Amino acid sequence: MDTPGYIVLSRLAAQSRATDVLAANITNAGTPGFKASQTIFAQQLSRQSGAETPTGGDQLAFTQDRATWRDMSAGSLRQTGNPLDLALGSDGFFAVETPRGERFTRAGHFTLSPDSRVVDAEGNAVLGEGGQPLTLPPGDVRIEVKGDGTLQSESGPIGRLRVVRFEDAQRLQAEGSRLFNAPQGVDALPVEAPGVVQGAVEESNVSPVAELTRLTAGLREFQFAAQFIEKESERLGTAVDRILRRR
Repeated sequence: MDTPGYIVLSRLAAQSRATDVLAANITNAGTPGFKASQTIFAQQLSRQSGAETPTGGDQLAFTQDRATWRDMSAGSLRQTGNPLDLALGSDGFFAVETPRGERFTRAGHFTLSPDSRVVDAEGNAVLGEGGQPLTLPPGDVRIEVKGDGTLQSESGPIGRLRVVRFEDAQRLQAEGSRLFNAPQGVDALPVEAPGVVQGAVEESNVSPVAELTRLTAGLREFQFAAQFIEKESERLGTAVDRILRRR
């Protein structure tokens, strides 16, 4: 395969990755707290060894999939009336305890476990500001959550939600569709005024229409590139046959 074929192949590989990311966004459009991702491409300029670019000519541009950027903007709030559905009015994250350690989430659809702990949709304990799981006293069923994250039941105060923020949220590592892990060197900073909203959940920030439009355009480009590669293969095969016949 000649150089144009390799250029198209580089674009094909990058577009394949972009399609996977778009498909994940669309799949999680209805997942509370989900954050959409986008791929970042770059054009790597290159010259063939020993070749010179003619005056007014262009260098060869190969496409590289450089990184995946996550849109950390807030999604819209949906009122549910469930007292354990919580949303954040700040750029912070709830903290939960998982079997792998502390993780962070914007998905505030919480419930009570059989042992009266406040847990997320996956059963992970929601943590208080001291790092302890938040637990209702036995027999208590009503809960009030204030804007600063303080929880109170019939028996009195329960604790305060651990809500944290990060200087660079792009460094967080996604785990599934709801959780984030803070790698070593990424510090969780407490949020003093988290603006907790009770009885509501934050929707995903995915725009299904926009994502479907991008996906359709990407699939067309993918199809075009695949057709180009097929034609190039046929052309090279024909050229090889002609050379062999001359011998």
